[in-house]
Amino acid sequence: MTTVLSPGHRFVASDGAALHVTQSGPADSAVTLVLVHGWTQDHRTWDFVLPHLDPGLRVLRYDLRGHGGSAPARRGGATIARLADDLAELIAERVPAGPLVLAGHSMGGMTLMVLAERHPALVADRLAGAAFVATSSGDMNQLTLGFPGLVGRGVTRFEPRLAQLLARLRSDTLRLRPGMVRSGARRLVFGLHPGRAQVDSVVEQLLAVHPASAGMFLDAIASHRGIGGLGALCDVPSVVLAGEKDRLCPLPHAKVIADELPHAEFVRFPGAGHMLPQERPYEVARRISALVRAAVR
Repeated sequence: MTTVLSPGHRFVASDGAALHVTQSGPADSAVTLVLVHGWTQDHRTWDFVLPHLDPGLRVLRYDLRGHGGSAPARRGGATIARLADDLAELIAERVPAGPLVLAGHSMGGMTLMVLAERHPALVADRLAGAAFVATSSGDMNQLTLGFPGLVGRGVTRFEPRLAQLLARLRSDTLRLRPGMVRSGARRLVFGLHPGRAQVDSVVEQLLAVHPASAGMFLDAIASHRGIGGLGALCDVPSVVLAGEKDRLCPLPHAKVIADELPHAEFVRFPGAGHMLPQERPYEVARRISALVRAAVR
């Protein structure tokens, strides 16, 4: 299935990949906020956060390649580095001037780290704030999903096989039963007592991802190393948000990021899992809004 994008919602990256873009708020906003979603999700990740942001703020959201309404990732192009370049190119075209606040969830946060490493001038000249939401700077190839012992080691060994399986699929969307996906998502990526609407939102986005792209990006996440990029962000006002029940990017991963950003605010959410934009939208919006307010002082 091919998505046809209107010109206002279409951005074409330098390698020809068309990305779906959406924006809200006035074009003359003093600061522009760019929200970057995570693996197997799309711009709708931020739907529950958006109502809690200042309506006078310009907000740019988009679907990463291989996700949502964007074109599938090409083989060799499903890397965090390519995502960072996409973000830099999108900013250059859609927000060529003025201060920026960037917020990234999961793989979106990884994209921000690599952006800082690959595009240091953009960070130095324009980045006024960065929010790292339920993300990691590395060691994702050791993920156990919180399971101990043999089970945890089995999860670690299974991840590369899952990535290879997805990468070989030829269909445009995942052919899975929504009920089965909903049950798995509820247990795996949420914390305690998630709402039905929040779980449904995650499931709808997951079912829209391009399977081969998801597999290739799973490999990219496993090899991600973002420490170098964090070094370039030391002087940028930042916040690190983490759910204490997060199985995908566990709390120790967030602590590593916070330790690399000595001036960052580190916020832990008891009972919350990986999907903080759905589980704690008001709190996520409040921390991002604080970065925006500081940027215009």
